[in-house]
Amino acid sequence: MRRRPRALLVMAALLPAACSHLPVPPQPLPVLAGSEVVLLGEVHDNASGHARRLAVLRQSVEAGWRPAIALEQFDRERQAALTQAQQDCGSDTRCLIRAGGGEGVDWQWRLYQPVLELAQRYRLPLLAANLSRADAGRLVREGVQALPASDARLRELLATIPPDLQRGQEEAVATGHCRQLPETLLPAMARAQIARDVVMAETILPYRQRGVVLLAGNGHVRSDIGVPRWLSGSRSIGFLEAPVLPADGRYDQIVTIPAVSRDDPCAGVIR
Repeated sequence: MRRRPRALLVMAALLPAACSHLPVPPQPLPVLAGSEVVLLGEVHDNASGHARRLAVLRQSVEAGWRPAIALEQFDRERQAALTQAQQDCGSDTRCLIRAGGGEGVDWQWRLYQPVLELAQRYRLPLLAANLSRADAGRLVREGVQALPASDARLRELLATIPPDLQRGQEEAVATGHCRQLPETLLPAMARAQIARDVVMAETILPYRQRGVVLLAGNGHVRSDIGVPRWLSGSRSIGFLEAPVLPADGRYDQIVTIPAVSRDDPCAGVIR
């Protein structure tokens, strides 16, 4: 299995575009304002995509928007430490990353540091939005009963997953692992992905009146199977590598980004 299951959907985003190096025409950037709840996707290793997304955030904040910023990259149990670090760390983004439990974790932090700098400059709350890797692993191995009693609502929602959502997530998991996973494992792994989306939605809810943005992989911001299934009234913007295939309503808006040259994404997948 891949070492970090939280990032499995990155491969689903990469597969259609892995061999493409077509130029991408410039596009107008979305402008965000007010009490919007906006979900901004990413291809985790695509620096151009991170730069375009940062430009969206920066121009909106410089125009007066003051959202909270929720990040997939920080686990929910780190919230208190992250909030305290925003008071203590100043402009030191490595300090924020340490407080959020990010040191030694395989995110490319240099791509996220400009967002953290923006948050500190404008005093925007940072939200630790993800289900932890440990909780997700227990959920895969042991089922819903492995979640703590404090997660009563999450348990309830996972016990009544709509069939179309379960099927869609199983397909995304299978595609993201190059269809090399045993089919018997797909339901549990899909359930863990759904749990992450529920946790992200629950993290966002208390901030929706001030405006809030979620930064997460494109799979998490899909309208059909991602966070929007648990968060009404949100706006989903996918940052997709060219060439962009028909999205079938998966996003409210798409920003096309140049594809990254990378090795065969299926070569390192282990059964």
